[in-house]
Amino acid sequence: MLTSKQRSYLRKLANKENAILQIGKGGISPSLVEQVKEALEARELIKIHVLDNSNLTPKTACDALAAETGAQGVQVVGGKFVLYKKSEENPQIQLP
Repeated sequence: MLTSKQRSYLRKLANKENAILQIGKGGISPSLVEQVKEALEARELIKIHVLDNSNLTPKTACDALAAETGAQGVQVVGGKFVLYKKSEENPQIQLP
């Protein structure tokens, strides 16, 4: 579980990041879950955009993907959310 200090640090890092994945009307598919797992392993911190035509809210999409991938939701703002999961092979982010 992330502390508020760690969450704040990760939010600051995510500020400069662009959304690398999108969730549309297809919702969360098994292939999207795989893409998220691969992106988390490579980057540790990713931002995902939930499109207006999706039937999911950003909060529900964040919670669902966090549960599916073992990641932690860092932030939900507008139509975007941020996930964090420490890389098993190549950890890059040092949490405070």
